[in-house]
Amino acid sequence: MTNFRTLLICHEPSLLHREGIARWLTSFSNLVGIVVLHEDGRARWSRVRREISRSGVLGFADVLAFRVFYRLRLRRRDAEWESNAVNSLLQRFPPSPPPAILHEQSPNSASAEQFIRERKPDITIALCKQLLAERVFTIPRHGTFVLHPGVCPEYRNAHGCFWALVNHDPGNVGMTLLRVDRGVDTGPVFGYYRYPFEEGAESHVVVQHRLLLENLDAVRERLIEIANGKATPIDTSGRRSAVWGQPRLTRYVAWKRGTREKRRTA
Repeated sequence: MTNFRTLLICHEPSLLHREGIARWLTSFSNLVGIVVLHEDGRARWSRVRREISRSGVLGFADVLAFRVFYRLRLRRRDAEWESNAVNSLLQRFPPSPPPAILHEQSPNSASAEQFIRERKPDITIALCKQLLAERVFTIPRHGTFVLHPGVCPEYRNAHGCFWALVNHDPGNVGMTLLRVDRGVDTGPVFGYYRYPFEEGAESHVVVQHRLLLENLDAVRERLIEIANGKATPIDTSGRRSAVWGQPRLTRYVAWKRGTREKRRTA
């Protein structure tokens, strides 16, 4: 079965997802719609409140310091890399008739829910920062799935790759295909994906993007198995589970210092 119906939820600024991954989905499924999210200040402020609650004022200051550092030192290089990656995907996967597109602020709005219900997807791929309401993630026949940048359950939340890297835990620098449930990255796991990343040369953002791009063929086959009802979840019982917050500058600096020392020793 390769004509199953898929739907994509992604953020407007991410051309990698909105253009590249959408083109990839059309290469093996019937992409019936895209929900493009334009976040407003309320969504961003909600994440700020959650981070302050989790990390405290000093921890949040560390988070802000990293964001300033990233914007000044890393963002331009990563943006160039992402642009090249999008172009490669567009060349690899041929164009097809564009699917229906809904522009929304939240995937949980009444109009987004109606849009998804009308398109009757078999599988939804949610590449977004916002948590989905149960009335939304249960619409697809086979469920809503995320391509989580981190190995679950050890590295839940949106920045699992960053924390595995700064914790010097290379075995858990990976991507998890999981089905969304009521928790935060606690749903059934259907696959783990890795690649031989270059710790000293690639930013955590490039690493998490490459985890997806280097494994597109394997993820495609797994999604087809799910659509055919032939996939079973991986048993993760008894493993450590943790939710990680936003990247912090102090942890990034310590990681880079340790990486340089390791290279000198080698």
